[in-house]
Amino acid sequence: MTVHDPSSLGIVACPGGEAFAREIVAHLRQIYRRRFEKRVARLSEKYGISREDAIREISLFSDLVHPSVNGKNTEVYVPPQFHIPAAFVRFANGELKTELLSSVRDKEVYIVQDVENRYPQRFSDGKEYTLSVNDNFIMLLVTIDAVLQSSPKSVSLVLPSYPYARQHKKKGREGLTAARVGQIFEFLGVSRIITLDIHSTEIQNSFNTLRLENLHASYQILLKLSDLVDLQHEDLVVVAPDTGSVSRNKFYAGSLKKPLAVIYKERDYSKVSTDASNSNISSLKLLGNVQGKTVFMADDMLGTGGTLIKAMRLLKEEGAERIICAVSLPLFTGDAVEHFEQAYREGLFHRVIGTNAVYHEDDLLSREWYISANVSNLFARTISRLHHRQSLSPLLDNSSIIQWLLKKQERKKAREEGEEA
Repeated sequence: MTVHDPSSLGIVACPGGEAFAREIVAHLRQIYRRRFEKRVARLSEKYGISREDAIREISLFSDLVHPSVNGKNTEVYVPPQFHIPAAFVRFANGELKTELLSSVRDKEVYIVQDVENRYPQRFSDGKEYTLSVNDNFIMLLVTIDAVLQSSPKSVSLVLPSYPYARQHKKKGREGLTAARVGQIFEFLGVSRIITLDIHSTEIQNSFNTLRLENLHASYQILLKLSDLVDLQHEDLVVVAPDTGSVSRNKFYAGSLKKPLAVIYKERDYSKVSTDASNSNISSLKLLGNVQGKTVFMADDMLGTGGTLIKAMRLLKEEGAERIICAVSLPLFTGDAVEHFEQAYREGLFHRVIGTNAVYHEDDLLSREWYISANVSNLFARTISRLHHRQSLSPLLDNSSIIQWLLKKQERKKAREEGEEA
């Protein structure tokens, strides 16, 4: 394995995660192209040779390292493919099957699946099927088994949305399904899961050898927020929509050096939330001041959207001037998109910032009030660092890069004020 040609790294995309996997592969190819160009420039400068000679020397070393000499052009960079082709079959009775179409022996394989993808997915027979969360989960299991049967070096999962993450604690005679899902993966032989803003980090306490890498979309979200508001404006306040999201919003408030308000909600657990207008929230109370303020409110997951819409209505009643919400996993289940469209027309909020960790099409992406932040590069850099045994600390802690963003916005503001003067 060389820095610019990671031949032992492979990406397998389940039908539900195909779109996200394509973006990861594209970012990986860019990452290794940049590494290759830096290596060429350094060798050329150090040894006083031309760029073409440096490329030829690197290609020679690559061919010496690998067991077979390929026929690629030695004077240009040829990016790795990464993608492992596979055939996916859905039988008439609903059973699913995966077959790999190339070898993964001794490769570090990353399987990408978006279990929340509820759009039609194309299978190898050319037909499209709409799969449920449970169908996507079984699709993932049969793909894991197919990969493990092919003698890989290791198998890791890229799950932007961790399945059954909300079933992580007991209030009665119910299961801890979030833990059991991870234990199933661990039993099968999966070594690592890469996910985004998992609902509860306590889920990883139920694993023995399985590693959980919990990424955060805070920088990508604040990057989009900086296009909407001045992150250093004194009228900006951060609000936690419930007590469970306090730590997340405390991080935003601390990074932006802004006050933090909290909404306390009570639920009637004798009722089940069906949509945004029929949730089991019985009362809401605001702890803090939002009078005349621009509110930024972040949560990890948006399902039916009942919590956020009720929170936004309360904040408007308390005098909030403008409300911007952010969600790492924008599920928008049921009629949530239409409920948010109606709330937007009522003037309850300004924008919702989501990520592409959950696949959506134009029925959401085309809405005036919705902004999508791309996190595929974050996953690609994580995969690359893991593959080369590098630390993930720079990716897991976004504090330093957020401070860089704030300074960048401050310099931009100073330039604009100077030009006006």
